[in-house]
Amino acid sequence: MDELQPKPDAMPVELDDVALVKKLNEAYGQIREQVSQVIVGQDDVIELLLITLFCEGHSILEGVPGLAKTLLVSTLAQTLSLSFSRIQFTPDLMPSDITGTEVIEEDKGTGTRTLRFVKGPIFANVLLADEINRTPPKTQSALLEAMQERQVTAAGFPHKLPRPFYVLATQNPIEQEGTYPLPEAQLDRFMMKILVDYPSEEEEFQIVRLTTAPRETQLRRTLSAREIIDLQQVVRRVPCAEHVIRYAMQLVRQTRVHKGDVPTIVKQYVAWGAGPRATQCLVLAGKARAILKGRFYVSTEDVRAVAQPVLRHRLLTNFNAEADGVRADDIIDVLTKNTPSDAGAQMDERMAGRVFAEPQGKGESVGR
Repeated sequence: MDELQPKPDAMPVELDDVALVKKLNEAYGQIREQVSQVIVGQDDVIELLLITLFCEGHSILEGVPGLAKTLLVSTLAQTLSLSFSRIQFTPDLMPSDITGTEVIEEDKGTGTRTLRFVKGPIFANVLLADEINRTPPKTQSALLEAMQERQVTAAGFPHKLPRPFYVLATQNPIEQEGTYPLPEAQLDRFMMKILVDYPSEEEEFQIVRLTTAPRETQLRRTLSAREIIDLQQVVRRVPCAEHVIRYAMQLVRQTRVHKGDVPTIVKQYVAWGAGPRATQCLVLAGKARAILKGRFYVSTEDVRAVAQPVLRHRLLTNFNAEADGVRADDIIDVLTKNTPSDAGAQMDERMAGRVFAEPQGKGESVGR
């Protein structure tokens, strides 16, 4: 399975952080240009997928069949020069079908037998877990260690996954028979839940026109695995003002119905709110969005822009919400509108040359 290891085009790029950010801005435009050769529309979805990637996170894509979710993920992997694996989750899928298994090998010369670990399809940079809710929890849990620790343990031995490692899971929101909803602990490991909607009328016309005519598409690779890892480190060094962190905290803390004074809509419709990992994901996603927009600081607008995909799968609504047709997105909308954002003193872009903070410590962050 050596072919699944990342193969950087060159050694790590010798550029400072500001130059790397400029390179990312250029690559962002190139990625969208390349993906648009295959995918019509879905600009917001592509942006959220890239934000998740540069934050070292994972995402769930939810949408009805036929919206090109699988094609979008595979196309993105090609443009980013990353290895790609697809696993079709079915009720009979076993954990070893994902992680790999140990096989007995016999040395014909000496007759001795040894165990050798054969890597499964999870050993890739981009893993598409197609229809993840169609397999039992036993198999779903095979992804937990990989998503959090970036490794797979087999027979007591850890096997490191290639970097970057990026899990994209898809779900069909319509058919519920024969499905196994992901437990909240596993849902929380996904940084975002991204909704893929129907195309507009003009987009659907372009889709039909392009896909029913002969064509040959050549995708150009933009960023290598090594460059993506460098940019992931840059995202974490983007400074975030205290008032922006407190704004993200306030959004999350207001979802905790059993803790303190919360809005009426939360008291009525929320059973359980989001945990600290949600705040971490809001801030990290805000940092990545700021860089994609060409800025060297995070604003409360960045946090608001990613609030729905970060929080929607972390809010557990109650029966009243289902009866009244209130979705998690409706609750998040109310929170973002009613939570005041302290204008504060925004950082001037002239500080770009010295804006990146030094690493605070060596500890691992909770939210990946």
